Amino acid sequence: MASKIHGIIPPMTTPFTAEGEIDEGAYRNQIRWFLGTGVHGICVGGSTGEGHTLTRDEFKLLMEIAAEEVGGRVPLIAGIIANSTREAILRARDIEHLAIDALQITPVHYLFKPSEEATFNHFKTLTESVKQPVIIYNVIPWNYLTPAQLLHIMRELPGVIGVKQSQGDLKLMADLLLDVPEGKLVFTAVDALLYPSFALGSPGTIAANPTAVPTACVALWDAVQRGDHAYAMQLHDRMLRFWNTIVGDNLPACVKAVLEMQGCPVGLPRAPMPAASAKQRAAIEPALRHLLEIVDKPVRAAAE
Repeated sequence: MASKIHGIIPPMTTPFTAEGEIDEGAYRNQIRWFLGTGVHGICVGGSTGEGHTLTRDEFKLLMEIAAEEVGGRVPLIAGIIANSTREAILRARDIEHLAIDALQITPVHYLFKPSEEATFNHFKTLTESVKQPVIIYNVIPWNYLTPAQLLHIMRELPGVIGVKQSQGDLKLMADLLLDVPEGKLVFTAVDALLYPSFALGSPGTIAANPTAVPTACVALWDAVQRGDHAYAMQLHDRMLRFWNTIVGDNLPACVKAVLEMQGCPVGLPRAPMPAASAKQRAAIEPALRHLLEIVDKPVRAAAE
């Protein structure tokens, strides 16, 4: 199960109308567009997808549509952002009839931080209560799980197949990769440092950059796998400059603007998140062009 989840796995955005309703047509078109870019998997309901704003019914609908559109062609991951063990279990059970390869689940994210023992029991109860394997989404700023804590959970809980590490400290990523138990996975969501994460041995990424620029991320992944580090470094430099134009408090809105610029319109963010501003768009556009202009050069060279 876990071994086939690898590579570039973009978290889908959730297209909303001006009234804040899900735009199903735009959502279906988005999934089809991504499948055409060569990504290795699809994730639904993550931070980039504004999963924290979704009701259970909305989340179930998005997962049902995604399962239909993906049709087993690539692994499908369900992102669950919930503030209690019970809520996470209910959301997982809502979609257990679907072909879901893994659940991406956050630690709790409201004000009150549980102890390490309570967090362990949270994931223990989860894995004993749901059918699908779990990837811990280590993203909550005041509830980051340490490498030691994550390694302990992965060793003790067979249902936890890995972690998506979102902290910006590459040392923490390296520590996880150094001691990760056999058969477990450490995905990188350190968007600014995808190249070194891949070079260190991360089996893939589930993050905002793969959603914003999937072709560039696939090119980066392929370059590292074939040992073309000179080209990978070129991509890293341009991707970092691009990333610096979209990162911020309305990151999902900026990702939506980037997709629109590439011919994949995905609607608006859900209020109160503001859409990408004119100033943000003016910074994004040249950085995006600068990145994408080198993406297919190795392919052309190989064809020649």
